[in-house]
Amino acid sequence: MTMAAEHTGAGAPETAQAAELAIRVRNLTNRFGTKTVHEDLEIDIYRGETIGIVGPSGCGKSVLLRSIVGLIKPVESDIEVFGKRLETLTRAERQEIERRWGVMFQGGALFSSLTVRENVMAPMREHTDLSHELMYDLADMKVRIAGLDVDTGSLMPSDLSGGMRKRAALARALSLDPDLLFLDEPTAGLDPISAGRFDELIRSLKEALGLTVFLVTHDLDTLFATCDRVAVLSGGKVLAIGPLDEVRENPHPWIQEYFSGPRGRAAQG
Repeated sequence: MTMAAEHTGAGAPETAQAAELAIRVRNLTNRFGTKTVHEDLEIDIYRGETIGIVGPSGCGKSVLLRSIVGLIKPVESDIEVFGKRLETLTRAERQEIERRWGVMFQGGALFSSLTVRENVMAPMREHTDLSHELMYDLADMKVRIAGLDVDTGSLMPSDLSGGMRKRAALARALSLDPDLLFLDEPTAGLDPISAGRFDELIRSLKEALGLTVFLVTHDLDTLFATCDRVAVLSGGKVLAIGPLDEVRENPHPWIQEYFSGPRGRAAQG
């Protein structure tokens, strides 16, 4: 069963009752003017999984991400991350939770006036008391982890190709050794080869670092290459959620068109 109205955690591991939730969203409502983007949306994200968030344009995929990380204040929400209800936390408690996640925004959103290394150091400056020398060395390590040559650290974002900017943004998201990684359209604008390499990098980092990955994407190849479960947003709610093979069987017209159209068939190999 994939209908979220009945099972917000559908498709979770068989030991779901004992599995630890990374994110629990209940009663999420977002409105912008007269437009309702989310209405009492519910979803569970489990520790150690990669979940892909998909749906029609304008359905609120990025708005969901931004609501969880606090960049948008919902009309109503009950959001827990690592068992802590975010709305009830003090500023200091909230900062402790924020240190445990990293965010790669759509387009990278690197600071254009800072070098790649300085971009990666920025979260360290905000959340730690590390020495400059240690931050410098850690930033270089994150740059290498993201698949870039260490010399890239001294370059400006304007000196980078699209694929390199994505990796630099990933290095910054990994700056504080997060448990939870938010990725907003990470392969958008990349050529197929670069996108495939980025997917492989995400998959290997998730396995090596034990990350939980919240992935907003339109890219079918990315879904098939990286995700344990998929959640489809539509009509302000989670329309369907579960493993890819299960969600693909949902008869909803958009789901069938998305997964069974020419691009969907190509992504399935």
